[in-house]
Amino acid sequence: MAYVVTEHCVDCKYTYCAAVCPVEAFHESPDRLYINAETCIDCDACVPECPVEAIFPDYEVPDHLESWVEENEREAPKFPSITASKDPLKGPRCVNPDAE
Repeated sequence: MAYVVTEHCVDCKYTYCAAVCPVEAFHESPDRLYINAETCIDCDACVPECPVEAIFPDYEVPDHLESWVEENEREAPKFPSITASKDPLKGPRCVNPDAE
């Protein structure tokens, strides 16, 4: 099992989740984060840190977001790890730009 970042992270890119990850499983693309399934230890630390509720265990991803499981597996290794919090992106596709 691994956790998965889904579409609610696109253009928001809150990074509080990456700051609490004990194994550097988060990877940062220009407009979103991904979780590396090979690195994730299923600790659940990231879930409560996400203000836009974009993170799910891979076995609980809603049906309409199922493609994000494969996208995280495929895309995470292409981008550098992120281990510290940064200012949120809050771009035009951000589902909740007022989240803290």
